[in-house]
Amino acid sequence: MLVAVAAYAIYFSVTTVQIHRGLGTSAYDFGLYDQGIWLLSRGKTPFVTLMGRNLFGDHTSFILVFVVPLMWLCTSTSMLFVVQSVVIACGAIPVYAYARKRLESDALGCAMACSYLLYPAVSWTNVENFHPDSFLGLLIGVALWAALGRKWRWYGVAVLLALLVKEDVALVVVPLGVFVALRRDVRIGIATILGSMAAALLFFLVVIRYLTGSAFRNSWRIPFGGFGGLVKTAFTSPATLFSYLTSDGRVTYLAQMLFPTGFVFLVAPSVAAIGIIVLLSNILSTYYYQYQIHYHYSLVVAPILVFGNVYAIGRLGPLARRKAVMVVGVSALVAAFLLAPLPLARNQIQKFSPSSPAVTAAHQLFAQIPPDAVISVYHPLSAQLARRERVYVFPNPFQRSLYGPDIFAKGDRLPFAHEIEYVMLPIVLTAESQAVWQLEVDDYVWVGSNEWWILYRHR
Repeated sequence: MLVAVAAYAIYFSVTTVQIHRGLGTSAYDFGLYDQGIWLLSRGKTPFVTLMGRNLFGDHTSFILVFVVPLMWLCTSTSMLFVVQSVVIACGAIPVYAYARKRLESDALGCAMACSYLLYPAVSWTNVENFHPDSFLGLLIGVALWAALGRKWRWYGVAVLLALLVKEDVALVVVPLGVFVALRRDVRIGIATILGSMAAALLFFLVVIRYLTGSAFRNSWRIPFGGFGGLVKTAFTSPATLFSYLTSDGRVTYLAQMLFPTGFVFLVAPSVAAIGIIVLLSNILSTYYYQYQIHYHYSLVVAPILVFGNVYAIGRLGPLARRKAVMVVGVSALVAAFLLAPLPLARNQIQKFSPSSPAVTAAHQLFAQIPPDAVISVYHPLSAQLARRERVYVFPNPFQRSLYGPDIFAKGDRLPFAHEIEYVMLPIVLTAESQAVWQLEVDDYVWVGSNEWWILYRHR
């Protein structure tokens, strides 16, 4: 099992580092985390200029504080990708620890751990830039292992750390608390429910509201005009709701999430049911990325369904267990081949060569930008230059785009645009970007250029 974990971590570390070094990443969603953590490591307020918000106002991902010491030890901008790959790979460990005991077999335990590593939602999260959500595969797995084994100290630590990953983790922890209250320990279950709800309210109503001015920035993702409209539609026009839930590939998404399990969890679905609220919220969302298996919103469901499978298989006799694990194994392999970005699978990750002429040319111009300069750069370059106090993604701040507490506000010229010292852009710009730059270019002088990039300095 450790060989599988190590192989996964090494493969995705190498793969994602190469993508990053080949200019295959950008401010959203890597540069903003790299800048925020770097600012914290320097004892500065983590106001991320790449998005115009405090790092913890975007999401209350206080788990990233634990990554800060790595910034002191490692200067590579690729560091977060290695951290992410290792953390995601380690999510297989609690699966193995529980499965080998529940199924009374090291081999079956290893097979179930591998079904987690093969899960398409797991590997897609690994190659989708960087997200704090990657910690949830491990932390929710540890919480489930601890809850099922009544290891309450481990459980408390895992739940606490999971809540520090994001403000909406209560959508998983509350159902977990319900399971614990009904099947393990009433007091600990109730404490989990109340504690996670209190944490969510604190994060939304205090932290995010204080840092951004709005407690629920993503309420627009609730269909039919918000929660009230959703409830009203459910009662007054269930056909409309059903039509919505079966539209735009949502049924396909549900099938993609469940197929890798072989549906074995249905034998005893109580553990798998812990993930139903997150799965339902993804399907309900108006935000396209939430109901696509290729994005990080689905990762947290994976360990829950895998644990659900192990829990259900444990109800069977020895022979039936082996057959059930074979069903899961075949389903996991088929799903991985059809859906996951793994070696020999149908989906192959786009290659970004760190040694390509465009990358080499970019680094030649990077050397001419002072480390403390205020800059605005083309979005793939922002991920390479994020470790500074002020860096903006062009056309910001000359024309607002995905910037500020209201990410949908756009078009205005931000008041500090004149403070930009260096601008680095591709030689060939889109018509829209060219129109923005033509209004500013007279205030800048040419510093250097090549076949791919051009660098300007403010007069």
